[in-house]
Amino acid sequence: GFVVTLLFGKSNSEKYLEQCEHSFLPCTSVGIPKCIEEMKREARPIKIDRRLTGANIIDEPLQQVIQFSLRDYVQYWYYTLSDDESFLLEIRQALQYALVQFSARSKETDWQPYFTTRLVDDFGTHLRVFRKAQQRIAEKGDQMKDQAEELVDTFFEVEVEMEKEVCRDLVCTSPKDEEGFLRDLCEVLLYILLPPGDFQNKIMRYFVREILSRGILLPLINQLSDPDYINQYVIWMIRDSNCNYEAFMNIIKLSDNIGELEAVKDKASEELQYLRSLDTAGDDINTIKNQINSLLYVIKVCDSRIQRLQSGKEIDTVKLAANFGKLCTVPLDHILVDNVALQFFMDYMQQIGGQAHLFFWMTVEGYRVTAQQQLEVLQSRQKDGKHQTNQTKGLLRAAAFGVYEQYLSEKASPRVNIDDNLVAKLAETLNHEDPTPEIFDDIQRKVYELMLRDERFYPSFKQNVLYVRMLAELDMLKDPSFRGSDDGEGESFNGSPTGSINLSLDDLSNVPSDETVQLHAYISDTGVCNDHGKTYALYAITVHRRNANSEEMWKTYRRYSDFHDFHMRITEQFENLANILKLPGKKTFNNMDREFLEKRKKDLNAYLQLLLNPEVMKASPALAHYVYDFLENKAYSKGKGDFARKMDTFVNPLRNSMRNVSNAVKSIPDSLAEGMTKMSDNMGKMSERLGQDIKQSFFKVPPLMQKPYSDPDHCRVAAPIDDNVDDNIPLRVMLLLMDEVFDLKERNQWLRRNIKNLLQQLIRATYGDTINRKIVDHVDWMTSPEQVADAVKRFRDAFWPNGILAETVPRRDKAIRMRTRVAGKTKLLEVMPDELKHIIGAETTRKGILRVFEMFQHSQLNKRMVYVFLERFLETLFPQNKFPELFNKLHSRSKQMQRYKQRLHSTQAPSLQKSLLVSHIRLLMHL
Repeated sequence: GFVVTLLFGKSNSEKYLEQCEHSFLPCTSVGIPKCIEEMKREARPIKIDRRLTGANIIDEPLQQVIQFSLRDYVQYWYYTLSDDESFLLEIRQALQYALVQFSARSKETDWQPYFTTRLVDDFGTHLRVFRKAQQRIAEKGDQMKDQAEELVDTFFEVEVEMEKEVCRDLVCTSPKDEEGFLRDLCEVLLYILLPPGDFQNKIMRYFVREILSRGILLPLINQLSDPDYINQYVIWMIRDSNCNYEAFMNIIKLSDNIGELEAVKDKASEELQYLRSLDTAGDDINTIKNQINSLLYVIKVCDSRIQRLQSGKEIDTVKLAANFGKLCTVPLDHILVDNVALQFFMDYMQQIGGQAHLFFWMTVEGYRVTAQQQLEVLQSRQKDGKHQTNQTKGLLRAAAFGVYEQYLSEKASPRVNIDDNLVAKLAETLNHEDPTPEIFDDIQRKVYELMLRDERFYPSFKQNVLYVRMLAELDMLKDPSFRGSDDGEGESFNGSPTGSINLSLDDLSNVPSDETVQLHAYISDTGVCNDHGKTYALYAITVHRRNANSEEMWKTYRRYSDFHDFHMRITEQFENLANILKLPGKKTFNNMDREFLEKRKKDLNAYLQLLLNPEVMKASPALAHYVYDFLENKAYSKGKGDFARKMDTFVNPLRNSMRNVSNAVKSIPDSLAEGMTKMSDNMGKMSERLGQDIKQSFFKVPPLMQKPYSDPDHCRVAAPIDDNVDDNIPLRVMLLLMDEVFDLKERNQWLRRNIKNLLQQLIRATYGDTINRKIVDHVDWMTSPEQVADAVKRFRDAFWPNGILAETVPRRDKAIRMRTRVAGKTKLLEVMPDELKHIIGAETTRKGILRVFEMFQHSQLNKRMVYVFLERFLETLFPQNKFPELFNKLHSRSKQMQRYKQRLHSTQAPSLQKSLLVSHIRLLMHL
């Protein structure tokens, strides 16, 4: 009975379970049966759309790159496992989908800020970090065992101090960390670009990640950061320039790399042996002898330089030249007309306290030229029946009295020490006679002779190290172009005008000086005007002026360009205002938009209120004249002519040029003559501003109002540019880069920096918009489909020449690489224009170019720059994906970053402990 019952129950249970299984749980095959079933199915065709970017000229080379990548990185091992094509097609489809997404993002991105501002800013900041690292190593001395390694460590120390939140030392110095960084970065990009289903497929994701990181990005970054590749590229870019023997010898004499010198010496010895083995006769033997002599000289220079470097007795070239004894003599009149030489003479005169004599000579020279021009124009106008004699003579008298009070009166500080009889005679003439252009000639001649003969001035200057540095900047240490006598014979006073500083006549006109006068102004309205086809915005300024007896109100109308010109004038004249006043920046496109005009109106109003602040006006009393002139109800006279005048001051003889202007005024119609006269008056203002700049640079008074100090050397190059402005002119960042390349912020670069600022302002005021548009157009051209297609083709041909994967290029011999370095430096020095050397100085130009070249000779530093460019590129392409935070996390394991945080913690710990102690004491007192 038991057995029957058991069998009966078992059979019923199986039937019931089978019914339940068929009714509720459909039967599914798992594991191996499922794989077999899938393999038995017919493979469905995968359709791949070959369109990627929407431009056929780009899609074709891109498809070839994808095909070559799969062939050389996947197919060669995959076909040993399977003949099934579906896996390869799936990978290809995933890659194409990612490229389509990438292309769509690129089309939506505005690339102009990246190429015109961020890219240049990153390069300039990289150069600034390198320069500061060099300075730190120079301060440490020569105790380092490996200077290159020390430079790299110091570079990343400075980087973390400047960046504050990130340091890329591990990525640039450790291959293992670099590969890990690229893997993480590629995985993030695949997450963004691939569809979720494909990204979850780990096998395919890892395949694609390794192809991108190890097969494409890593070789590309290694090539771009290779110093030898960069040197070859530099030589290729300026291949049309012929190497100059003089530039080559300069590089050899200045080289501090023994490897370079030995490579050049070995090549010269090889060529020497070849020439000596030739069997020649006749005319050829003279040519060969000359070549042999030249090679022997090169070998001798290399040997001498190597011995000096190995002995550790390397000294500064300028100090070495100073020990030679007699140097070539540059006459004083040449120094006064050359802006580079004048700067060193100014520095020397400041050191000995004789700057008043130099400033007086320059100011009088400017007064004479302006007075001559004004009187000649006045005479031409009198012939036409127009009389303005009293006004012109009044301006001349005011200008002459200004010169007298500033340099010769008892109240003058500093005062020019000259014969009292001459000063008394001049005062008598000023009080009883009309001033003439020659009224100061006697005293000026005496001052010139004093500077020439007095042992304190020019004779001692020739024995000073500044004189040797001046010769170096003039490129006269090896090939003097000026010859003169040591005692100054033959150096007669010729009233040399170039390099003079002109005292403005207009700026000496009467302005309200009563301290009880109150001035208020605000922009009440704004509108858009159309004048002869030109559209511009106009701002209505309501002005209130009150004093003890009356009150006035009027409206004046100004354009943004008027504000810009006014801001340039006052910041040049009053140095402290540049740190206080910030004018809203220019906007190239959509600058007539109503919303933008309202925003600019608000910003300009804030600018006016800060300008009219009583403390600002008291800090700069002479500022009142400029403000009244700007707010008067009249047409505003812009100062573009000032820049032309300042250019004349340092390029052409000022006296002759102004006489030519006067002659030209006489020969043109009367209406143009009036405009020319007005322009020449305005041109005088710049000269006085420059003279005031010179005085302020030597006699600085701390401003009453200043913004909190921040060391500009510890921030990015483009940090001074206002980030709130939509369109900063790209030219501004380019000019800031010029500051960084030639290190024009040094104290002893004052005059050259002012000349460079003048050129920048001239470009911005006259051609700024044009140059800006050219830069923008060039960026548009760079990102056009044709140029992108060309870049893809170059990439394809570099990695797969003739459709075949390129073999790894063997590293070139060290001697060849060193000779390439020498050739690259020679080419760069040769291509520098002489005009730049005349403005900035030959030595400064040479140092700036060689600093940039030296920066590219370290592969770790080059990698850092490449990764910075890549990071900025991704931040621009994916602005909503928080890439800055991601990069901070990826670089968080940096050793330099950890040390920096420890230093910060150690410096902040005492203050934290003190604050905690104070809080505990307060708590105890409360209890």
